[in-house]
Amino acid sequence: MDTRSPIAHSPIHAGPAFSLGSRTRPQAWVLGAAALALCGAQLVAAASARAAYPERPITMIVPTAPGGGNDAIARVLGQKLSTLMGQTVIVENKAGANGAIASEQVARSPADGYTILMGYIGTHGMNPALQALRYDPLKDFAPIGMIGHSPTVMVVNPKVRAGSVADLVAASKARPDELNYASAGNGTAPHFTAELFKVASGAHLMHIPYKGSGPAMADTMAGQTQVMFPSLFSAYPSIVNGKLRALAIAGPKRVAILPDVPTMAEAGIEGVEVTQWYALFAPANTPPAVVELLNKNMNLALADKEVVKRIEEQGAQVDTSTPQALRDTVKSEVAKWKVLVEQAHLSAD
Repeated sequence: MDTRSPIAHSPIHAGPAFSLGSRTRPQAWVLGAAALALCGAQLVAAASARAAYPERPITMIVPTAPGGGNDAIARVLGQKLSTLMGQTVIVENKAGANGAIASEQVARSPADGYTILMGYIGTHGMNPALQALRYDPLKDFAPIGMIGHSPTVMVVNPKVRAGSVADLVAASKARPDELNYASAGNGTAPHFTAELFKVASGAHLMHIPYKGSGPAMADTMAGQTQVMFPSLFSAYPSIVNGKLRALAIAGPKRVAILPDVPTMAEAGIEGVEVTQWYALFAPANTPPAVVELLNKNMNLALADKEVVKRIEEQGAQVDTSTPQALRDTVKSEVAKWKVLVEQAHLSAD
């Protein structure tokens, strides 16, 4: 008679209970120790990268010409970041193709945190919705964080005989295609806002695209074009000095620096709300520790009272975020503007 316990023959408690696949228990320990060592090495490397970064100047690429809202915000932020990070933040303008040239350059730059992009609604929302680009706004970038936003404002040359939005719409219908609107180029916020306005109001306005907001506003002030929809941040100085006249704010509420200018909704045009936003991006695969440090210092800079004052004085609002929140914003913005592209039959040509 076999007196051994039946448990000894049970397959449930046989050798495999002390193995990992076909490996023995000692082998599993070795693999586990190796995995822990690798994880530890990665943590040490990340900590080392964070401790060392930045070791040289950082270049912030601005995808627009000098003098616009993007450029102004970048210089205010870059100056403060230089102090906080102990390295100079160089602001470099590279305009063209509605920011696509600069965006592609940053997307293809080394993922080390030394080249970052001052992106905005055009580079990471509207332009990608309009056409195929040589960069993907989500896959090719590591979002750092939101900087701020500014409502779009409808402005006209002071000689335009329209005291209100309703007057302008009526004039455009009475003389189809005689009124022109300037934009910073196809796929830009001034372009999309104007087309959204046309859909909502039935106005007849001919599109004259420029290479940047600066020359577009210059021609509107000179009377070569009559209407434009720039950001309040970039247009405010020209409104104050009388070179442009504001008819409406394309935002959810009036702004404190232009209290007498109604919103589009108050002017009788519903659904025309376009908030231009500005944010920082690094190339995809930038070390998370570097992105985290950039986000931390950016938020510290934007918490500085003087920085906030300089931004708000020109019509923009500070609006910070986490990297993930910015990624979610980009995703939703591209989807949102694709709807307008289809509805208004817009093209890049």
